[in-house]
Amino acid sequence: MQLTVFPLLAERMDSKFDVFETLLKTLENNNESLQDGDVLVISTKYISNSQGRIVDLEKIITSEEGNKVSKEYQLKPEIAEIIIRESDKIFGGIGGFVITSADNIMAPNAGIDKSNAKKGLAILYPTNPYQTAEEIRRKIFLKFFIHVGVILVDSRLMPARIGTSGVAISCAGIEPVLDMRAKKDLDGNPLKVTFQAVVDNLATIANHKMGEGAESKPFAIVRNSEAVLTDRKISPSEMAISPDQCVYVRGLSNPPKV
Repeated sequence: MQLTVFPLLAERMDSKFDVFETLLKTLENNNESLQDGDVLVISTKYISNSQGRIVDLEKIITSEEGNKVSKEYQLKPEIAEIIIRESDKIFGGIGGFVITSADNIMAPNAGIDKSNAKKGLAILYPTNPYQTAEEIRRKIFLKFFIHVGVILVDSRLMPARIGTSGVAISCAGIEPVLDMRAKKDLDGNPLKVTFQAVVDNLATIANHKMGEGAESKPFAIVRNSEAVLTDRKISPSEMAISPDQCVYVRGLSNPPKV
């Protein structure tokens, strides 16, 4: 069976709302339905909107640390202040961008986004993204008696690449990685360290069809993905590693001695 992706056109929402009820309405309006084994991909911005994770930049009171970060990285003080509040660690940055980490998710500017938000507002990452994905998965099961995977997707810059691609912020009901270790390559050599990032791959595929601008397609159904679904609760540690274990972070922190 061929993998297919069905992006769903949805109504734009400006205040808190029930994302599951909106999903049901969106499926009906698009004349689509979920099937057993599907993977439902949802934009993190849409989830954040549903939770009211939108801040009015004019109401942000900046701290001394916020002003310091603002000057060092040429950011607006209110943006710098939110970055500090949303981050566990700041690694450094360049003019306009700060590389941060929160819950082992590395992102420029703590994932704060002003796109698809009204002027003067900014959208933050969702609260408890793994719990949110699990709640949506369970509601789908109780409503339709089917097993689906759920992925919350964001777009992300990749090191030394032009443009953005999808990345899974969280998931539920789907095994996030495929352990390829001990399997063999085409020449019969055993793989020693390879893990396939299943949910990140599906997130990228879905994100390509959902779009990055004014498409208003915050949901996508991925069908015939051959991903392994599960009823067990997924832990964040299964999808992300700490920055000090990241090959890019470690490598750039230890430049060659010449």
